[in-house]
Amino acid sequence: MLDVKLFQMENFLSQPYEDTLVPLLKSAHDRLQDGSGVGGDFTGWVHLPRDYDKAEFARIKAAAARIQGNSQALVVIGIGGSYLGARGVIDCLCSPNYNLKKKKTPNVYFMGNGLSADAMQEVLDLLEGVDFSVNVISKSGTTTEPAVAFRFFRAELEKRYGKAGAKERIYATTDKARGALKSLATAEGWETFVVPDDVGGRYSVLTAVGLLPIAVAGVDIDALMGGAAEMMDRCADTASFDCPAWRYAAVRYELYRAGRPIEILACFDPAFRFMLEWWKQLYGESEGKDGKGLFPASVEFTADLHSMGQYIQDGCRNMFETVVRLGASGHQLYVPRDETDGDGLNFLAGESMDFIRDRAMEGTLLAHTEGGVPNVIVEAGGKTARDLGQLIYFFEYACGLSGYLLEVNPFDQPGVEAYKKNMFALLGKPGYEDRKAELEAKLNR
Repeated sequence: MLDVKLFQMENFLSQPYEDTLVPLLKSAHDRLQDGSGVGGDFTGWVHLPRDYDKAEFARIKAAAARIQGNSQALVVIGIGGSYLGARGVIDCLCSPNYNLKKKKTPNVYFMGNGLSADAMQEVLDLLEGVDFSVNVISKSGTTTEPAVAFRFFRAELEKRYGKAGAKERIYATTDKARGALKSLATAEGWETFVVPDDVGGRYSVLTAVGLLPIAVAGVDIDALMGGAAEMMDRCADTASFDCPAWRYAAVRYELYRAGRPIEILACFDPAFRFMLEWWKQLYGESEGKDGKGLFPASVEFTADLHSMGQYIQDGCRNMFETVVRLGASGHQLYVPRDETDGDGLNFLAGESMDFIRDRAMEGTLLAHTEGGVPNVIVEAGGKTARDLGQLIYFFEYACGLSGYLLEVNPFDQPGVEAYKKNMFALLGKPGYEDRKAELEAKLNR
């Protein structure tokens, strides 16, 4: 079962802080549970692992089976919360090399999360002679990056299979009743899945947004939801520091107030890379507003110990680390003996890779804390779908608590719109003509 441990934290938090924070955390907890806090209209994720639409869940599994049966590839088109969670889960549970592996499930390509023509053409080339389907994910259907990408892949589907054939290979995850994508899907007869009105994108991995691609990759989504439900019950029933989400939210807040506004999330498993990216969006978009918030950064150990390790050890003391520990590897490999011992590593002969990894982690924790960097350990039970479901919900719930501790709305993202307005003006979108001239003048100064 997931747990949070504070590693030698007494060296960094001298005063007892738990008693002071109990009423603040209890208030944040109550507002999450009953949706009465700021942004409460977007707290549908809080009880989602219990209250999710069971009929749609069955349709997701049926659609995944259909895609597995008629497609060698699935193109998932989305940006931000519309792809990071699904990619994180697939990488973590199926491998970062998922598309290169021999398997019975389709390759999964994530597109619409950037504006690179080379990246677009590369995937189109990879689909040459390959039967594929598309899952386009957008609440509105008008977000530039995924909308542009969808034009390319829809055209390729219709060219290859005709409009009737393409109709059977396009799955739209969008608003239940309105928006450009919903209207188009209804007109064209595509199967649709719902982005719930009360769940924001970065909290949506356990909705159809994440579940359809995850299921296509062969992950047990029943176990994923089961793990999330276990953590949901634990968070709901334990309004105290016995709840790991309380402990994590509390220590983050205290370290922030103590002058450490940067949190580095680390993991000693390269398969966790896109879960780190998902976490960065979750916390960055939820907390970074009103001039407040911790800056979320990430590192992949041990690789980044040979790049970022120097700064973490000896740089500015304005950060702390949270280390996710996933438990035993699925495969156990043991170091072979070398008769010449030319590298001097025969002292490790017969030891498992897990043993070496764990000693590296412990050595890192000791070095960084001795170097003035506080460390928090998030202990997952393992690396199964159930374990990952627990971890996802834990981070989401702690994020909601953290936002309310900071007295910000953890469920909006007003700053995201700023670049869009400028981009639309510079692209010549109707209605932005006056702003276009102003921006071009600034660029030409």
